[in-house]
Amino acid sequence: MRSNMYSQIEFVLSNFCRQLKMEDQACPRCKTTKYRNPSLKLMVNVCGHALCESCVDLLFLKGSGSCPECNVPLRRSNFRIQMFEDSKVEKEVDIRKRLLKDYNKKEEDFSTLKDFNDYLEEIETIVFNLTNNVDIIGTNKRIEQYKKDNKDVIMKNKTRAGREEIELEEILDMEKQEEEQRRAEIIRLEKEAKKRKIREKEALIDELMFSQENAKNIINTFTQNVINTKEEIKPPAPIAKQVSQFSTGVKFTRGSSALPPLPQIIEGPLYVYNPPPNVIVQGPSPPEFKDLESTGYMRHISTETTAEKAGGYTSHLACLKSLQEALAGLYHVNS
Repeated sequence: MRSNMYSQIEFVLSNFCRQLKMEDQACPRCKTTKYRNPSLKLMVNVCGHALCESCVDLLFLKGSGSCPECNVPLRRSNFRIQMFEDSKVEKEVDIRKRLLKDYNKKEEDFSTLKDFNDYLEEIETIVFNLTNNVDIIGTNKRIEQYKKDNKDVIMKNKTRAGREEIELEEILDMEKQEEEQRRAEIIRLEKEAKKRKIREKEALIDELMFSQENAKNIINTFTQNVINTKEEIKPPAPIAKQVSQFSTGVKFTRGSSALPPLPQIIEGPLYVYNPPPNVIVQGPSPPEFKDLESTGYMRHISTETTAEKAGGYTSHLACLKSLQEALAGLYHVNS
């Protein structure tokens, strides 16, 4: 009775928390919540303030307008569906994505690790300022000055990134084509197998109808032929990929060399178990492993489950370990 009451209380609390969470997802303009409208879609722009899809269509009917909260001029084409519940996180992700298009230097572009760390710290400072509206004008001037000073490096890194993306797309297209070829080959083999089964059944029926041999021998011969045919026909093996190709595209360049060979593993002698030497436990000796059952110690130990036994655990081991720990140190005397 008490367990049913606890389960009911837990169910009510979970529903209440779910409703509160849905109430938090609301449009600040029309006050529509996710709880009242489950199909509600919140959208954000560069300012980071959320609006529902209906309000976006109404306010930006002409293609442009201003944010109802901060009056920043916005365009309808720049609105996107909100991915995170916190609009501030959504704004930070958008700012970081736009900023990293220009702040695209790599570690190899710097002479020391300290310069690279200072560069990363500068990026985080700019993201923080733009996200929290701290010194917006000065931060934007800082970004424009960086673009002017590093114009050549930015273009070179953009070109390199574009080339890597093209190579990655080529790899993904190649993998997709190979998978489609394999799938088509499997479908072809399945169709041929179905046709072969139909022909074999028709041949068996004809053999049973018109042959003078024993029906049992005919069926045995037919079964053996089917088994031999299955052994001869095997599904197509997966197409082996080149060593220099990676589906993730990490550090992939044209003309890259093959991966180094794996080191040869030298097998040593087999492991030999040596029991530990006699340890002075300063207490009575625990019973032998075989005597645990007869002396009655196992009456107070729960039996191991099938899963525990599969992992190597037994209740006898647990009982013996507990006895050893209980008896150890009972004869200890401070010197």
